[in-house]
Amino acid sequence: MKVEQDVLQKNDRLAAENRGWLRARGVTAFNLVSSPGSGKTTLLERTVREAGLPATVIEGDQATDRDTQRIRAAGARAVQINTGAGCHLDAHMVAHALEDLDPERDSTVFIENVGNLVCPALFDLGESAKVLVASVTEGDDKPYKYPHMFRAANLVLLNKIDLLEHVPFDADRFAAALREVNPRARLLHVSATRGDGLGAWYGFLRDRPTSA
Repeated sequence: MKVEQDVLQKNDRLAAENRGWLRARGVTAFNLVSSPGSGKTTLLERTVREAGLPATVIEGDQATDRDTQRIRAAGARAVQINTGAGCHLDAHMVAHALEDLDPERDSTVFIENVGNLVCPALFDLGESAKVLVASVTEGDDKPYKYPHMFRAANLVLLNKIDLLEHVPFDADRFAAALREVNPRARLLHVSATRGDGLGAWYGFLRDRPTSA
């Protein structure tokens, strides 16, 4: 549809402006996407406390500022975007949030997108990398069911691996599905609560991938 094409083209122009704004300040932005309940916020809380990176956070939710309060309590400045009925963040929203945050030079910005494995796949925000947080409490067929989101991801974090023995989730089958859908994506197994794999996640962040 022409309307959808116009919306996406406008968003892509704004995303390019965001990317230039971030690059000029040496700021690396990570767009964290997932379904609801994957553990994004818990992962971010621990990352803020432990990764040793100067970081600020943009929180996206349809309602409430609960996650923003959690991130601030963990020690990072954060701004909230409430989308109401909207199912994703867009580049225009992020541009205004970046102005409010005013991240310091050579720092990291985490954008916690609205929990949704559909709409956020279409909207570039100007990020350096898109990080998809999946969890073992979801199905191991998620890459097949939501191919656009998994195809857009630069890194996939399989979270809650401490629960593997308690749920019918086949990690090998998940990895095979991801390779079929997106052979370029890196996969890390993590537990945001127990700490498994977080060193590799922090290493990925410190490598500071360049903006696409």
